Parts: sequence; structure tokens; C-alpha cells
Amino acid sequence: MPEPITLISSMATRQLLTELAVQYERDTGQPVKIESVGGVEAARRVREGERFDIVALAANAIDKLVDEGFLLAESRTGIARSGVAVAVRAGTPHPDISTESALREAVAAAATVGYSTGPSGQHLQALFERWGIADQVAERTVQAKPGVPVGSLVAQGEVALGFQQFSELIHLEGIDVLGPLPAEVQTVTVFTGAVAAGSERAERARAVLAFMASPAGAEVKRRHGMEPA
Repeated sequence: MPEPITLISSMATRQLLTELAVQYERDTGQPVKIESVGGVEAARRVREGERFDIVALAANAIDKLVDEGFLLAESRTGIARSGVAVAVRAGTPHPDISTESALREAVAAAATVGYSTGPSGQHLQALFERWGIADQVAERTVQAKPGVPVGSLVAQGEVALGFQQFSELIHLEGIDVLGPLPAEVQTVTVFTGAVAAGSERAERARAVLAFMASPAGAEVKRRHGMEPA
């Protein structure tokens, strides 16, 4: 059996990439070993010199690693697109989030609001600033630790209103997903892969990325709450 292609990703794409990796190995015989951690942690480990063949993170994180020389620019490949969704604990009331004003009211009324350290959390923080309520909600916000799904905090009752990538909420038990953010405040993250500059299996890594970005994975991506990039 060939030596596995190693890939590190953020948690948002863990299930998706794992399923695609299994399919790729079944089709080609080439195993792909995936490790998924918080996006900040993944980028730190790459910068500290840990060896991987592929890195898959939000596009802006990949761009920084490319600019810093850790990833090959020409290998940069969009894999999937994901929007942010909102969740509450299963069985609790469902606030209206259908419009920007309704969402703002839901945030203002929530006992606690949770978000991640990733792109969705950064977007929420900027949104609260834009709405002028950042100081008002600061004492009621809970930022999940890297690698910890916001939905798990919602399910445990630690967070009343949780925000994260839909792909990270869709399969969790104990929560009700209210739906995506309203279109006027939605943000879409493009999860992107690139080959590590020090990879000794660069061509095989490129082939893995090409498969993960191909139409063959479209149905899998939708099943995991994403769209093809």
C-alpha cells in the first residue's frame, strides 16, 4: 500500500474530507490520512514546521500561509463553500432569525451567545460591532475553544444561541438548527486546500486535491451542508 498522503484541516471540513478521502482510497488505492483541529491551531502547526502534504483551511488562512512560503501558490484549490447557521438547544423556543433586524433582536434577547474562533466567529464579532451592541453582549458571549463545536455547547445548555458553519451544526444531536443567517448578513467561507511547500509527495497530493474539488464530490458536499467551491 502506498504511503498515506497527510492532510491537516479545520474542524468545519472534517467529516466532508474524511468521506472524500475514503472514496479516493477506494477508487485509487492511495490512502489519505486526515487530522482535523481548530483552524488557528492548524495554521500554527504548519508555521512551526510540522510536516503535512496538504493543508485545507478557510481561503484567507491558506492565502497567508502561501504568502509566508509554507504552501505552493499554484496548488491552491477551492474545495467547498459554507455559510453560517444559527442553533438553539433542542426543545427550546425558536427565535425569529429571518431578517437582520429579527436576528439582532434574537441576539439581544439571548441569555448567552456562542461563536467560534474561526471565520464564522470573526464575522459575528464584526457584525456585533456594526450593530453597535458589542459592549452590550460582551458579558453574555462564549467563544468556543479551538476544535470545540459551538453546537456542543448549545446542546449542553452552556450557550442559548449558537453561531457556526452549517457543516459543523448539521450532524450534531441535541440542537435545533434554526437556519442560515439572513442573506443580508450572511458570510460564505470558501474552504481551500494547497500542497505544502516541503511535501515529498507533491504530485500525489495535487491529485488528491483535484479529486476533492471535482464534480464527483458535489453530492457529498451538499450532504454535509456545503456547496462545491
